[in-house]
This record gives sequence, structure tokens and C-alpha cells, in this order.
Amino acid sequence: MALLVLGINHRTASVETRERVAFPDREQASALSNALQLPGVAEIALLSTCNRTELYVSHEDVGVESLIEWWGAWLDLDTESFRDNVYSYHGQEAVRHVMRVACGLDSMVLGEPQVLGQLKEAYSLAFGAGSTGTILSRLFEYAFSVAKRVRTDTAIGENPVSVAYAAVSMARHIFSDMRDNTALLIGAGQTVELVAQHLYEAGVRDIVVANRSLDRAEMVASRFGGRSISLAVVPDELPAADIVIASTGSQLPILGKGAVEKAIRKRKHRPVFMVDLAVPRDIEPEVGRLDDVFLYTVDDLHGVIEENRRSREGAAEEAENLIREGASDFMYQLRALDAVATLKQFRGEIENVRDAELDKALRSLASGGDPETLLRSMARSLTNKFLHQPTVQVRRATAEGRIEVTDWLRELHGIEAAEHANAAEVGDQSSETPQEEPTSGTRSTS
Repeated sequence: MALLVLGINHRTASVETRERVAFPDREQASALSNALQLPGVAEIALLSTCNRTELYVSHEDVGVESLIEWWGAWLDLDTESFRDNVYSYHGQEAVRHVMRVACGLDSMVLGEPQVLGQLKEAYSLAFGAGSTGTILSRLFEYAFSVAKRVRTDTAIGENPVSVAYAAVSMARHIFSDMRDNTALLIGAGQTVELVAQHLYEAGVRDIVVANRSLDRAEMVASRFGGRSISLAVVPDELPAADIVIASTGSQLPILGKGAVEKAIRKRKHRPVFMVDLAVPRDIEPEVGRLDDVFLYTVDDLHGVIEENRRSREGAAEEAENLIREGASDFMYQLRALDAVATLKQFRGEIENVRDAELDKALRSLASGGDPETLLRSMARSLTNKFLHQPTVQVRRATAEGRIEVTDWLRELHGIEAAEHANAAEVGDQSSETPQEEPTSGTRSTS
């Protein structure tokens, strides 16, 4: 069984492309079930966030191209519109990539912890959809273990920085004293909760949280002494908002150009700072063309993020070393797991041969055959049958120049190198296909 990661992220595609190829939350379980029907796909999981969409696949000879075609077909997209943005990793590189994602080393903000929670949610969803099995389950659990070790053993998690933190940091460059500012947060997920926390720590005390579910909005707002509102009344709150940060799972924009224009007029053209952290976007791009509006997306946060990256380079290198060790160890365990399955099959076949020969000998014994003759005959027959296929394959391999097969044979059976000189003699004796000995009750007279 092979491993494959296929994806698009903030390094390979713009936010416009990322939002088009993202899988809507409500469709992910059915998409996974559908992908399992693809020839060769044994297990599959899906991660779709504002910065990346990735497929994690355990498969038997499935092609990258067929998965890209499925991706496009499911979202009703022309694959030519995103094919060049897709990257793929195989085998140990796929394992290493999953671990880097879990540890935040492949994130826009180096070392940010939020993606680990997103990856855990992706695994939980796939597990619930029945699209994961032994291989992917082991991979995710191992990646989570490595991520925990990286957080514990390196400084990558000190003063954790996220996209939410980067957004608030940018706001602080615009508003020197944020204590008098009003913040309107659209959405009530983990990202918005982090935004609210960073705003509160920056001195903002007037925080309004808007969400489709008022209960969830209240849960977030109450932590920071804020207010909760429904999405329907967002236009009414806009004129008072100096800072607007949005991050929802909506497939359509929450804020349009018309609503923002009206708010700006009521604000008497006082500037407003907006950050759209959602993919697909919550704020229509045309809003950014309005006077007195400073609209940024996740792709505009590179300055803050790059500063963070430089400060964490040393810790990141330590983390990369732990990940390399973890990926090698996981592949070792995966190969051992595959060997167990092969050995189980091999043992079963040998036991079938043994049982067949034993049954044949018992029948002959019941018919009055000589016990000693039958035992010798059964022993020779078992030897011949056990050695026939290995003999044929070793002779074929050496004839083709694959002489390392004889080294493997000696290693498998613990044959000392000094005994190699006898190999030619043994080969001559077994050059003919081994024949079964007669199992009758009469001794051979030849």
C-alpha cells in the first residue's frame, strides 16, 4: 500500500484559486465517500482551510492525474484552471509533509498551532465517514505525536503566532492606541476567537461578535466582555466599527460593497480597517476599492508573517530534525506492518501444504502402509514442495544478473558465507524440478 498527498496551498496558489478549489464543509463527508469509489483508493482524508486544501490517500497504484480529475469533477471545475497549482508527495515525503503540516512548519505563519486542531478535525471527519483505515489512522496518530513532541522539545510554540495574531498586529500599526476602537468580528469559530483574544490583549474593549448562531457568538463575546449579534444586523453595526475582521465558512460573501458604502457615509469617511481571513472570502473584493477602506486578505499578511518566520528559524530547524526522524521511524513501522501481512500469507500457504501432505500420509497409513516409509516419503515431499518455488526463482534471478537474491537467501536462512562454496553442488542436485515421493506402503527399490 502506498501513500500520497495531493494539495494546493498559500505558496502555490492565490486566494482566488484557493477559494475555488476548497471543499465546502457540508460536502466533505460525501466527497470522501465518493472518492473511495475511485480505482486503487483504499483510504482517503481531506483537509480544507483558508490556506490549503489537501487530500491524504492510501492507495494501490492510483494516479495523481485521476485524483485531480476527480477533484475538478466534484467541484465542477475545469482542471486546467488549477492543475499547475497542485503539488504531490509520495511515500516518506508524504509522511514528512503531513508531519510538517501538523507542526505548523508548512503554515503561512511558521509554527502556528491552529492547523493541528484543523488536521485533527479532518481526521475525525474522515474517520466518521468511514474513509480511513489502518494506514491513515496510524499516520495521523503518529503525526499528532510528533507535533506534541515538537511543541514540548523546541521553542517553536513559544509566544504562539497565528493568522489571527498577524491580522491584529497589522491593525496595531494603523491604530496607535486601540483602547478607543470598536471591533466587529464576523464569525465565531476558532480563528475569530483567537482574533478576539488578541484584540482584547491589545486593549480593545468594545468587541462585537456576529454569527449565524447567536449562542456561539455569545459564547465568544462573553469571554471578552463583548456583545453578540446575528448576521442580519451586521449592516447596522458597520458604521460604528473601526476594525472589521471576518472568518466564516460561508460560500457567499457576508459583506457587500453597497453595505460598506452606506457605512462609510455614516462614519463621515473615517477610515475602517478590514481583514478577510475566510476562503471563500466573506467580504466582496470590490470593497477594497472604496475610499477610506483598508481591506486585506490572508495573502496580505506576509510582512508580519515573515518577521515571525525569521524569529523562529532556529526552533524550526530543530523541529525539522524531529520530523525527519519521525518520518523515517513511521516508514520503518509501515514496512514492518506490510511484512507481517506478507508473513501471515506465507505461513498460511505453508500450513496448507503441510496439512495436505499430512492428510495424504494418514490416508495411506489407514490403508496399511508402512509407517517408516510413509514418514520418509512425507518428509521428502514436504522438502521438495517447500523448496521448489524458491529454487526456480533464485535460479531465474541469478541468470538475469540479480545475484543479490542469493545473499538474501543466505540472510533469510542464516547460512554462513563459508558455505557459499557448496551452492553450485546444491544447485546441480536441485536442477530438476523436485518430484514428489510415492506414498504407497512399499519401499522404493531404486
